[in-house]
Amino acid sequence: MKNNNLINARKECGLTQESVAKILNCKKGTISNWENGYSSPKLSDAFKLAKLFGKDVNHLFFNEKVQVSCTKGLRKEKINVG
Repeated sequence: MKNNNLINARKECGLTQESVAKILNCKKGTISNWENGYSSPKLSDAFKLAKLFGKDVNHLFFNEKVQVSCTKGLRKEKINVG
């Protein structure tokens, strides 16, 4: 079954499968397999994808809606992926 959440997250970021593959140091076909539901990423890669796309792992891979709430006093920081 296609992983539309993963596909949509990648497209929202303006990234191609090829560019994501370069960031994660894997093959384009691997990204395609994840998006088309032929295989699943290792947990470490799933978290890298979540950071890259600014999404929650549960949303990307388990189709769970996750509500993110902000707390006063917290600051936004850039996350390094890769």
